[in-house]
Amino acid sequence: MTAAAVLTVSDRSAAGMRPDSAGPVAVLALRDAGFACANATVIPDGADAVEQALRELRDAGIRLIITSGGTGVGPRDETPEGTARVIERQLPGIAEELRRAGLAATPASMLTRGLAGVVGDTLIVNLPGSPKAVAEGMPVVLSVAGHVLSQLDGEDHR
Repeated sequence: MTAAAVLTVSDRSAAGMRPDSAGPVAVLALRDAGFACANATVIPDGADAVEQALRELRDAGIRLIITSGGTGVGPRDETPEGTARVIERQLPGIAEELRRAGLAATPASMLTRGLAGVVGDTLIVNLPGSPKAVAEGMPVVLSVAGHVLSQLDGEDHR
């Protein structure tokens, strides 16, 4: 079973002021898709925290990492900046499709700055922090995740 992880990026959830309601949505979607996935890890906002957590997950052998939160325009929304420090190659089509698909539900989806890309044999995708955005974004991610991971393993096109 392929290892996946969910990283919830939220100052309030990390401080225990608000429960993480988006991370569990992603975890359930990953498990339903056949990935081995522990419960979401919650960290505070900020590029340094995101970078460190992504590197730790990658080093632990996680093949698919979904982040939730920190993709907006608020002062502490730095998930894309931390992600950019880790990924080696961006996959802009994934992030573009997530924004495009989100527009059907809410015009605010065009404000998300989330990235998607690969580092080594790991795929990383940033999703917004709302449970609704995660529920809408996970099918997009899962539609290509298996193909990306097989390509990273050197397999031929499906």
